[in-house]
Amino acid sequence: MQFGALSQIFWDADAMAESQSARQLSMKPIPRPTPETQHFWDGTLAGELRLQRCDSCSNVYFPPRPFCPKCASRSVQFFPASGLGTLHSYVINQRAAPNSGFEAPYSIAIVELEEGPRMMTNIIDSPQTPEALILDMPVEVIFEKLTDDIALPLFRPRPRSSRSRGPRSQSPRSQKKGGSSRGTS
Repeated sequence: MQFGALSQIFWDADAMAESQSARQLSMKPIPRPTPETQHFWDGTLAGELRLQRCDSCSNVYFPPRPFCPKCASRSVQFFPASGLGTLHSYVINQRAAPNSGFEAPYSIAIVELEEGPRMMTNIIDSPQTPEALILDMPVEVIFEKLTDDIALPLFRPRPRSSRSRGPRSQSPRSQKKGGSSRGTS
C-alpha cells in the first residue's frame, strides 16, 4: 500500500513536469523593451507599426536605435508606418525549435516595408508552402498580443480587396498548414 502511494507521488510529479514542458513549448519568447525600443513596442500594443526617420538625412530605418545608421545623427523621430509591404525572402521551418512557441511548419520571413526598411517577421494566415508564399506578394501587418505590455507585429497576405488599405490590429491568428517540403529547412 505504501509503495502504491509513493509511486503515485512520483507519477504526479512526472505529470506535472510534462504539463510544464508542454506549457513552455506553447509559449513564445517575450521581447524585452529597452529605452531605445520602448516607442516601437508601445506602438505595436496600440496596433501601430512605428519606424524612425532621421531629421538630418531623411533616412527611414528599422530596427529602432537612438541615432541614424546612415549619417549618425541623433536627431531622429518615430512615425506610424503604413503597415504594408512585400514578402522579400523567407524560409519554412519544418521543425519547431524547443521553447519557441511555434507550431511547425512556420515561416521566418523578411518583409520589405513600403517605407523602405526590411523587417524580420513571420507570415501567418497562409499555407506555409513555397506555392503560397510568393516573393513580392503584398502583405499587411497584424498584431498578436502576447502580454498586457507586448504585441508582436506579424504579417499576412493582403487580400485583393484591401490592397490599398492600411494595417489591421488584433486579428486572430489562424495559421493553415501546408505539406510541401520543397525549399524548406
